[in-house]
Amino acid sequence: MWQFLSGKMPGGRFDGAGIYIRPPHPRDIGQWVELRRTSGAFLIPWEPAWPPDAATPAAFRRRFRRFREEWRAGCGFAFFIFEQDSDRLVGGITLSNVRRGVAQSGSIGYWIGEPFARLGYMSVAVDLMLTFAFETLGLYRVEAACLPHNAASRGLLQKAGFREEGLARKYLCINGVWQDHVTHAILRADRSVRSSRG
Repeated sequence: MWQFLSGKMPGGRFDGAGIYIRPPHPRDIGQWVELRRTSGAFLIPWEPAWPPDAATPAAFRRRFRRFREEWRAGCGFAFFIFEQDSDRLVGGITLSNVRRGVAQSGSIGYWIGEPFARLGYMSVAVDLMLTFAFETLGLYRVEAACLPHNAASRGLLQKAGFREEGLARKYLCINGVWQDHVTHAILRADRSVRSSRG
């Protein structure tokens, strides 16, 4: 069992077809900066507004501190996604806003560098994250939201077993504009049904 309250992120990883996910490490700074820098135009329409130093070592260090704090608090779990064969960083996936008590839920978010889009990597990463959420953390519900015109993300979530639940008006501020989002969720019970069907 991973120790989440040790003051640092664990060193374990989850392996899937073609990729693996693991918590971020300071040594990832070079790959992260390069991938975010070269994929900026591809990512900006789908993310919160980028500050001027968004793809710099300083930005990585800010994110890494936040990731570490959230792991320690048990409220957020960030992973980076790497190719199995090359160990190249291809993107990131996060389980955030983890609620315990009667909720037992969290929200999934993800990004992928432009050179690695549409290769099937994110489908595998989402599956690994759901395994982590349901089996390691013991959550019951995982939520996700995407822009209505983001057909790729909506298709990805549907493939992973998420169900569309509704439209949340002005849900998140994306690229500097408050925008509607389509909300989705998957339950641990949904996952069990999918597994039993093979």
